[in-house]
Amino acid sequence: MRKAVLLVFSAALITASTPAVASAATPVKWGPCPAEATKPGLECGTLDVPLDYRDPGGKTIEIAISRLASTNPEKRRGVLLTNTGGPGGEGLAYPDTLRTLGIPKDVLDSYDVIGMDPRGVANSTPVTCGLTLAEHPSNIPRYARNSADVTSEAQRVAGVAAKCGSSATASLLPHITTANTARDMDRVREALGEQKVNYLGISYGTYLGSVYTSLFPERSDRFLIDSATGPGGWDAAFSRMFAQGVDDRFPDFAKFAAAHPEYGLGRTPAQVKAKYFDLAARLDKTPSPEGYTGQVFRQLTFAELYYDKKLPHLAEAWRALDTGKPVPTASDQSSGRADIPADNYLTSQLHVICNDSDWPEAVGTYRRNVAIDRLRHPMFGAAGAGITPCAFWPSEPVEPPVKITDRGPSNVLIVQNLRDPATPLAGARKLREAFGDRARMVTADQGGHLAYLFKDNRCANDIATKFLVTGERPRHDFACGAEVS
Repeated sequence: MRKAVLLVFSAALITASTPAVASAATPVKWGPCPAEATKPGLECGTLDVPLDYRDPGGKTIEIAISRLASTNPEKRRGVLLTNTGGPGGEGLAYPDTLRTLGIPKDVLDSYDVIGMDPRGVANSTPVTCGLTLAEHPSNIPRYARNSADVTSEAQRVAGVAAKCGSSATASLLPHITTANTARDMDRVREALGEQKVNYLGISYGTYLGSVYTSLFPERSDRFLIDSATGPGGWDAAFSRMFAQGVDDRFPDFAKFAAAHPEYGLGRTPAQVKAKYFDLAARLDKTPSPEGYTGQVFRQLTFAELYYDKKLPHLAEAWRALDTGKPVPTASDQSSGRADIPADNYLTSQLHVICNDSDWPEAVGTYRRNVAIDRLRHPMFGAAGAGITPCAFWPSEPVEPPVKITDRGPSNVLIVQNLRDPATPLAGARKLREAFGDRARMVTADQGGHLAYLFKDNRCANDIATKFLVTGERPRHDFACGAEVS
């Protein structure tokens, strides 16, 4: 058991029974959106939800939602709830983002598209740990070069966890979970007067959607989940899969860099891969003047592998580090708004990750896992297996993880790139197996994170759109090639 850092977590809170059903939600009053979500046709509102669903009459928090309403009453068939991933991603402007990405008009006609800042995030009641970016720049574990790195990192992340346990929003800490966010979604459904909801979730949002349709299968209609974390969400096993994701995706970058000799990174993919290990070793020994260590270089590479459009920038960064030239500073995750804590994105993400599952607590476990994965996956294994604040989190999970099973209607479609660094194919396959006949999976022979609308693969996009508009899925799992429109 974790040592208690936050004393307000009583034994009764930790061992309480299954959450009670919440009382009826008040209808949403729509009005103007916050400045960052002010988009044509988008309206916003809030509703109060229980902080702890086992105490539905107790303390409440606020959930902010948005609506891009269908303008075609004859075709409208309901609401499409959405989630942008993270966890911790803001969602109020996401209906407009989908419109900008080119989601077909048939989809917009079929649904009122609903955005949502999940509990703890931004315009919903936000959480904070009072962290600076320097104290905790990322929730991707740091690359550990050796056992000593794991030990020193353990000291650092223990301090991060302690700050979360004593922060201004510490009383909210144990209740920021995927299961509770799913319950909030059901309150949204109720407030909108809908018997069922449809859903589009990306990245971590695939786990949120999976949890909702497992908790409320009878209230779930068409569920499209894009780039799946797997049936356990972002747990310790998922974190270790980042190593496989880099192995899967890196050949795309190596091929790109080799085809552009002007970057000077190698004329063959093998030479580009050798350059990765060369740069990492050099920066481990002597950081760049801007402070790029081998750890930072590895994490930069991981992050820039997400999207094809970032590959040229990644090649430029490698060239700069290789030749001793300046590299642009990484962007801050701060909201830049006085009414939202500057650390809200990383903090809310940390709350969900650490609360959703019971992470290993022994530092020796991480030393062992890092040693194993450094050998299995030399490029990024010693990062994915690394220790995080979850090892020292100041509360135990208040309920077991929601089990994803095949119980419920056959109404889930998974779309997945073959070479995704952040949510690897291996995780999507595990989720597909957990859902059984509830799901079908469509794979696309392409690299990068996110498939639907983020890539010009007509095969995958058309199947996903057809599912949202008509409910029709392939009779069996289907593999799309690398063809583009």
